[in-house]
Amino acid sequence: MTASEIRALFAVAGRPEVVSLAGGMPPPDSLPLDLLSDIAARLVLTDAAASLQYGSAQGDVLLRESVVEVAAESGVHTHPGDVVVTTGSQQALDLLARILVDPGDAVLVESPTYVGALGVFRSYEAVVRHVATDADGMSPEGLRAAVAEERAVGRRVKLVYVVPNHQNPSGATMSSPRRDALVEAAAAAGVLVVEDDPYSLLGFDGGPIASLHRRDPGGVVHLGSFSKILAPGLRVGYAIAPPALRDKLVLAAEAAVLCPSAFAQRVVAAYLTEHPWREHVKGLRVMYRERCDAMTDALARHLPDARWLAPRGGFFVWARLPDGLDASALLPRAIQARVAFVPGSAFYAGDQGGDHARLSFCLPPPADVAEGVRRLAGVVTAERELRSAAGR
Repeated sequence: MTASEIRALFAVAGRPEVVSLAGGMPPPDSLPLDLLSDIAARLVLTDAAASLQYGSAQGDVLLRESVVEVAAESGVHTHPGDVVVTTGSQQALDLLARILVDPGDAVLVESPTYVGALGVFRSYEAVVRHVATDADGMSPEGLRAAVAEERAVGRRVKLVYVVPNHQNPSGATMSSPRRDALVEAAAAAGVLVVEDDPYSLLGFDGGPIASLHRRDPGGVVHLGSFSKILAPGLRVGYAIAPPALRDKLVLAAEAAVLCPSAFAQRVVAAYLTEHPWREHVKGLRVMYRERCDAMTDALARHLPDARWLAPRGGFFVWARLPDGLDASALLPRAIQARVAFVPGSAFYAGDQGGDHARLSFCLPPPADVAEGVRRLAGVVTAERELRSAAGR
């Protein structure tokens, strides 16, 4: 097990003088605090027998019914019996790896991929293999080739892990034709797909593309979370899985935590059933689009020779630094300049991504996002000048 580069940054990035373009978290003023506090107080006073007791390892039925409604917004058609509530979607990913992955098994991931997934797969001693990925998502041809090559050397390929919507860290969204082809390729290879989907409702334009799960409910596990659209501190996520795997997830969850927090589940369920949560999500889309525009405008102005994909939603811009600069080497200087980001190497299992940085626009207000990019550009300019002087 190794420390997360992002977690290691939190202590520094949390200082008030530092503009944090590092962590992917909602700003405090985006949380519906008054509503949540009213719900929490009412539950303690009127529903303590259920909300403050042990509950089902599968999760509260009221919440599972609400999850069905929320998931339908992303094109996932299911019923409460196939939903397993977890302590954030991160726990769902851990439980899946615990059930499916033996040491030495292969797990196929995007290039780059979510750092939290890398930590999970490493902890179960999987061989993590990156599959070629572009602006449309993971390559189906690359998936087929990776499966064949892993099996040729005697490794079992246990699952394919993808973040299809506004991916962390790249910001890319998998196209609809690519989703069709990827699900078809995975099904032909007999490999389970894990679709991690915390960002689909945070697209800037229009509704989300229908999920991979909708294309093959028996071959895709869909993971969701309320961390990005409600409040991350509640730690409520879920998995929607085929029945045989769902039952194993419930057993694994029971062994890990006995049951997820009944109180947190009741808070989320009450919020979803009593308040216009879709209107709240619409407001989040507007807010994050403003922050994203501030970042891409500032990049164009201050770092025009960097390269990046303009995301269609989510929290992140994946930027290639100019002149092949190393992001990890720049980070200490960036901290001195009072700006934080995450080096691209954090999102790879091997020695890749050093010339990229993940820039998060979700937390600071737009003016601070632009100022953070300006500070980063100053660090890049100083590094170029040092290189030029050394070359002379």
